[in-house]
Amino acid sequence: AKRLATDTGFNIVNEALQLHGGYGYMQDYPIERYLRDIRVHQILEGTNEIMRLIISRKILNLAGDYSPPPAAR
Repeated sequence: AKRLATDTGFNIVNEALQLHGGYGYMQDYPIERYLRDIRVHQILEGTNEIMRLIISRKILNLAGDYSPPPAAR
């Protein structure tokens, strides 16, 4: 849920930033703060890339087709 929410939020803020052009980076507009905030949330509680790895490993383990290498255990 965290990964989906932050990825979706980032896509929305990024589109809004594109619509605002250079003004989107100015502190006079709230888009600048939204972009900073969403980037922090993508990193908190584990980066989204790590979340993708964890989720994919759990799915593969449930399917019984994956066993992590001995060094990764």
